[in-house]
Amino acid sequence: MKSKIWLSSPHMGGGEMKYVQEAFDQNWVAPLGKNVDEFEVAIEKFLIKDKFVAALSSGTAALHLALIQLGIGYGDEVICQSFTFSASANPIKYLGANPVFVDSDEVNWNMSPAYLEKAIQDRISKNKKPKAVIVVHLYGMPALMNEILAICEKYEIPLVEDSAEALGSSYKGRQCGTFGEFAILSFNGNKIITTSGGGALVTTTKEQKQKTIFLSTQARDHAPHYQHSEVGYNYRLSNICAGIGRGQMEVLDERVRLRRDNHSFYKELFSNTEAVDVFSEANSDFFSNHWLTCITLNKDLTKKTTHDLMTAFAEENIETRPLWKPMHLQPVFKDCPYYGETVAEDLFNAGLCLPSGSNITNDDKNRINEVINNYQF
Repeated sequence: MKSKIWLSSPHMGGGEMKYVQEAFDQNWVAPLGKNVDEFEVAIEKFLIKDKFVAALSSGTAALHLALIQLGIGYGDEVICQSFTFSASANPIKYLGANPVFVDSDEVNWNMSPAYLEKAIQDRISKNKKPKAVIVVHLYGMPALMNEILAICEKYEIPLVEDSAEALGSSYKGRQCGTFGEFAILSFNGNKIITTSGGGALVTTTKEQKQKTIFLSTQARDHAPHYQHSEVGYNYRLSNICAGIGRGQMEVLDERVRLRRDNHSFYKELFSNTEAVDVFSEANSDFFSNHWLTCITLNKDLTKKTTHDLMTAFAEENIETRPLWKPMHLQPVFKDCPYYGETVAEDLFNAGLCLPSGSNITNDDKNRINEVINNYQF
């Protein structure tokens, strides 16, 4: 059996253990400590913009706390990109609110500004003005932030960025995760850097960060006894995991470079295959970390399907994955409003994610190359 080539596996930089060992040596095996503080500082410095970061147990937890701080409650409506992972939409339901899904722009795959505005106008006409908009930078590709921000400002609706896949990506020179009222990051094991499991909420003010920490540590009031005036959550990142994160931040720029090198490899690999399109930046306004390199098959130029190609890779013990199934097509969200056409659905049917880890070797690339060279499109 050939060794497994994973889609996107953790890649340690070598400096993580010194911070983890420090936590053990100081007995800070808890959801607080120097590693947590310094990990937050490292992210804040990387984002450059005047933002504040609270390290949490997951990106989903971060989105949940963002929506709480925006006052989202039972019966409210929140607009969400349909073409995304379910974690972008689930926290809306946690709060008893209702998702309203919007189709994608066919060039950059993220939220369509045209359908966003159409959705807002229609919900307002029904006396259901949305309380927030969640935009996603999918697979590391920045969304059309100027247009989306302008629409949100026009209708005075706060914007939340789901930047779980986009740390290190930028739009017009500005880091993803710095555009919205809130932004979320993920450090899951498959992300561009990892804390094994973890995430962060990026806030606009120091007060929002403090509120996030308060809510994420069971909302304990300032009192000599255990007193709680609000519902709290156990969402803070542990000092051990944050130590991994500190080491990972030291190699983030290199990880982005390696992922982008993978993308260039696939661009060259498919350069003479008309039936395959490699998802890439539309122009110089976009800088993607290419967390995952994705392709789409042109059904007019090949009778092969993504399932056929997945099977060919699987036979060589190489992991691939379909693109996200849009949220408006998911059984759990089948009754939610949807604005758009079939862009997200068409991408789901035609697309495939390819192995993109920063630890992919030249031998791995040779095996991938061999599969494609032997494949008849």
